[in-house]
Amino acid sequence: MDESYLVKKSNLVRKKILGIIFRAGSGHPGGSLSAVEIGTALFFHILNHDPKNPCLPERDRFILSKGHAAPLLYVLLQESGYFPEQWLETFRELNSPLQGHPSSIKCPGIEISTGSLGQGLSICCGIALGNRQKNLNCYAFTLLGDGELDEGQVWEAAMFASHFKLSNVIAFIDRNGLQIDGTTEKIMALEPLSEKWKSFGWDVHTINGHSFADIIMSVDNAKKSPKPSVIIANTIKGKGVSFMENNASWHGKAPNKIEYELAMKELILSINT
Repeated sequence: MDESYLVKKSNLVRKKILGIIFRAGSGHPGGSLSAVEIGTALFFHILNHDPKNPCLPERDRFILSKGHAAPLLYVLLQESGYFPEQWLETFRELNSPLQGHPSSIKCPGIEISTGSLGQGLSICCGIALGNRQKNLNCYAFTLLGDGELDEGQVWEAAMFASHFKLSNVIAFIDRNGLQIDGTTEKIMALEPLSEKWKSFGWDVHTINGHSFADIIMSVDNAKKSPKPSVIIANTIKGKGVSFMENNASWHGKAPNKIEYELAMKELILSINT
């Protein structure tokens, strides 16, 4: 693992996320920024994928279950080479391939359209079961928000994956502790979260979601398990921008010009320190 490369890439991803949200005047910065290290590790170290051959049968699939974090996915896809950088300037514009939530019809590299919360894990289970029946050696990854775990469909999928022993499913939970209305524990308490997943028959890993070493090691260990695996990644909502960090009000609003310039200065300073 070239950690310095991943750190620089993650900083660039953060700057581009803020840039497209600022230009559009809308979007979801908080939950996009909290999952940057997870996404960067996946797309630039872990996933078997090829932008020149996006339909490769044995590719690993990535499903962004929390579709409102589309700015993160779009920047990861662009940086990987799925589409030109100019597309980012059209984020949330009418008829743009980069809508507010990911569309597999409009944008290359997106496996399936998402946005209605709670569906990503079910989709991964279907993909994983199909790939196993085809004897394809690949994995289905998904990224869920922790507030998204309020959806009952998530737990139905968890039972399904365990019952069918879908060891080729690896789920990340962006455990930043906040959702649109406040803290997850006040709105619908999730803890003890690790024990809940274990009771559903999953292999559970709890990590620092901003540590590339933790992320990569947890995936390596998950691939050795005979069970489906969930990686509870403790993160900071709005990570990288001081006034956005741990602030639920930045769940779904764009920075103004002064806020954007301040955020960019912070990110520039962080990569030079």
